[in-house]
Amino acid sequence: MPELPEVETIVRGLAPRLRGRRVIAVQVVAPLVVKTPLDGVAGAEILDLRRHGKNIVFECGAGVLTVHLGMTGKLLLEGQRTPYTRVIFALEDGELLYDDIRQFGRIHWCPELPARLARLGPEPLAITPEEFAARLHSRRGRVKPLLLNQRFLRGLGNIYVDETLFRAGVHPLAIAARLSGKRALALHVAMQQVLRLAIEHRGSSISDYVDASGERGGFQRMHFVYGREGMPCVVCGTPIRRIAVGQRGTHFCPRCQRR
Repeated sequence: MPELPEVETIVRGLAPRLRGRRVIAVQVVAPLVVKTPLDGVAGAEILDLRRHGKNIVFECGAGVLTVHLGMTGKLLLEGQRTPYTRVIFALEDGELLYDDIRQFGRIHWCPELPARLARLGPEPLAITPEEFAARLHSRRGRVKPLLLNQRFLRGLGNIYVDETLFRAGVHPLAIAARLSGKRALALHVAMQQVLRLAIEHRGSSISDYVDASGERGGFQRMHFVYGREGMPCVVCGTPIRRIAVGQRGTHFCPRCQRR
């Protein structure tokens, strides 16, 4: 699933090319991904684009179009139509295509930002160390499921939580409220460093992810733990382990991330 860095990369690629352009027509090829009628989109001018967690938000004069890419969704500008093209947004001078092999994505058209998105947690790149520590210490449960909870922070997923925990030296099964202030600060620093570096390298292309021009990201080559089960830790050489935490595959170094 595209996470914060991948969605941010897509938005940065689309925004300067779509601002001020008008949607002429919308063709829904596969209704499964369209969760609300898109009647108001045709004729709307795209005023701005932004990321809200893992969601792409199109600010239009008449409303807000939100796109969640699910597991395999893609937004491609001037791309080629494929058997997996689910929605076609015809522009004045081109097309914006929504492709999705597994059709787990979600497209909504609303008068304003939906309440379900407004209720999401703060942005990981905007939250202060103090606010992060306070939220961390006020919650029960283990740290990895908490970081994956979009009500706690919006935009993090399995890849970047694993990479963050490793860089902070925090075990994924650690109890969030019991982390020391020093550990909480290390987690905040690692989280923001990982996300900024991943954005700089245009996200992680492990399977389906490409940017709005169809180009793959490069951060997968910089993963320290994610997808490296059995391989030596880049710091200590201990084989990376993979366990299930909250039904999610979780990669960590048992030596660098002691409980």
